[in-house]
Amino acid sequence: MEQRVVITGMGIYSCLGTSLDEVKDSLQQGKSGIIFDEERKTFGFRSALTGAVPQPNLKHELNRRQRISIGEETEYAYLATMEALKNAAIDDTFLDEHEIGILYGNDSVSKAIIEAVDIVREKKDTSLIGSGAIFKSMNSTVTMNLSTIFRLKGINMTISAACASGSHSLGLGFNLIKSGMQDMIICGGAQEINKYAMASFDGLGVFGNDTLPATTVSRPFDKDRSGLVPSGGAATIIIESYESAVRRGAPILAEIVGYGFSSNGGHISTPNVEGPALAMERAIKQAGVKPSDIAYINAHATSTPVGDTNEAQAILQVFGESQPFVSSTKSMTGHECWMAGASEIIYSNIMMLNGFMAPNINFENPDEHSAKLNIVKQTVFKEFDLYLSNSFGFGGTNSALVIKKIND
Repeated sequence: MEQRVVITGMGIYSCLGTSLDEVKDSLQQGKSGIIFDEERKTFGFRSALTGAVPQPNLKHELNRRQRISIGEETEYAYLATMEALKNAAIDDTFLDEHEIGILYGNDSVSKAIIEAVDIVREKKDTSLIGSGAIFKSMNSTVTMNLSTIFRLKGINMTISAACASGSHSLGLGFNLIKSGMQDMIICGGAQEINKYAMASFDGLGVFGNDTLPATTVSRPFDKDRSGLVPSGGAATIIIESYESAVRRGAPILAEIVGYGFSSNGGHISTPNVEGPALAMERAIKQAGVKPSDIAYINAHATSTPVGDTNEAQAILQVFGESQPFVSSTKSMTGHECWMAGASEIIYSNIMMLNGFMAPNINFENPDEHSAKLNIVKQTVFKEFDLYLSNSFGFGGTNSALVIKKIND
């Protein structure tokens, strides 16, 4: 018998806030978390815009042995996970007495690798790198560290799927719980935000025009968009079987009812229409709903010319005349890369649980395709109980999730 899969905890550390309450306020107000970073311009960036995330201080949270093994993205993930566990009413005793897994999205580590290589280049002695460097520099750094810190005994894996990583972590966790292989999994996504992590992106020329006011540059679906703005942080979502949640009296926030995926099978960085459309269609079919039942779409739209155009066409192809509300929270956050697929589920859940839809800020002039979408220009205060969230990534990987409000 297939298990229902519910969300019982959320934690967030982003440029919109470092708690669920702060993020809710930012979403309602349409408040941007993007700044101009002088250090990046000096470093050689063509575009020095970034989401602004506070640097954590975990000296009183973790012991020295734990701290030397974790890098920036794991610091964010640790704090997001602490909030999510508290939100889900999970304490240390529960962690020790139950099998809990972790599936977390992360597709690169830059700062830790560069710092280690710089030491060797300067000192010509690898022994000076330090014993924690290897655990900070692997793609699986988040899951290997969090699984040991929280003493997890279930599935333990990092999902590397570019900017769909966080979303795929939830989709794969959904399938594991649905099939009865796990009762509870910590899912999420993390993205380091330092200049080393974003230099190669900037080299592609895909970032927005930094001569304009920083908070106006990320403008998904707008005709005058000039490129994306990089960002980061971490988002953690606790998912578990409905039976498990009821058994322990957990707060049930929402239910995952559909997961769709696809691969474009084409250009390594330019998305198409067919792949995203197929992922959405599969998620809707598994959810057992009609496109017209979806009230809101949290679009992947990153503020790039081709990407936004193709997603708009894919949405129109799947949803036709049903006209769900659409917004991209990346207009406020910038592109949170590996964490985006998880953080945008949290943003959308916050909206659904509080009866509003956050705006696609900076949307002033539609293009040929976005003019046909029902884009949220100002915060809409409206109850809704079913939404779809899109996440797409380099290599043509696509993920779509359908989430439902729990009414029973």
